[in-house]
Amino acid sequence: MTALLLSALVMTLIVGLRYLAVSGGFALATRFVRPGLYAGLDPQIRREIGWSLLSAAIYGIPAGIVAWGWHERGWTQIYTDWNAYPVWWLPVSVLLFLFAHDTWFYWTHRWMHQPKWFRIAHAVHHASRPPTAWAAMSFHPVEAITGAVVIPSLVFLIPIHVAMLGLVLGIMTFMGVTNHMGWEIFPRALVRGAAGRWLITASHHQRHHDQYRCNYGLYFRVWDRLCGTDKGLGEFAPAGDGGRRGARTAAGRGTAGHA
Repeated sequence: MTALLLSALVMTLIVGLRYLAVSGGFALATRFVRPGLYAGLDPQIRREIGWSLLSAAIYGIPAGIVAWGWHERGWTQIYTDWNAYPVWWLPVSVLLFLFAHDTWFYWTHRWMHQPKWFRIAHAVHHASRPPTAWAAMSFHPVEAITGAVVIPSLVFLIPIHVAMLGLVLGIMTFMGVTNHMGWEIFPRALVRGAAGRWLITASHHQRHHDQYRCNYGLYFRVWDRLCGTDKGLGEFAPAGDGGRRGARTAAGRGTAGHA
């Protein structure tokens, strides 16, 4: 029991420190790339950090339990031998994890936009107007639980090398932060080219935070396109307009909870 509790504590610390490092790094980059973009948003950013650190504990506990079970009991289908599966399985397993995660996220995200659940939980995330690099994990505990169970569940279903699992977690963290930071990190050729028609970047997710009832996906635009909820790319607030844009966004969201 002590080892299990220690594992949960360590994973909570890892998730929290990873959030602070990655979100902090991109927030710092924003100061140089888009000076003044977060001007007037200090109270909002403090709230984002507070909710995110609470979410870190919620994400860390199941991750710690799974890590303990894998190491001590041989649970999960995580493997360490590069020869255990064919080489082609390495990228396939990553894509399967990402698509499964994206599918779960799309449908739970739409559910969170039902009026009842929006008021109870998802409104915390959308209180970031506009979102910043610190908003990636700014969730109410109810919403954090829906996100925290995905990867720990998938490792019981899909064989994956521990290094590829690390890649999945890295992509999840990178996309979560960059999709919220208020500017586009990817080149225009990718965002507005053939790949951008199927991949989600900050430009796509920005429209979700502006209009609420569209663009629910996480990595891919597949479900949005299939379900008619893809409304294309959004626009970013100009530097120094963060607080004013947030007020304008809030004023136009009387029925924001509807999917």
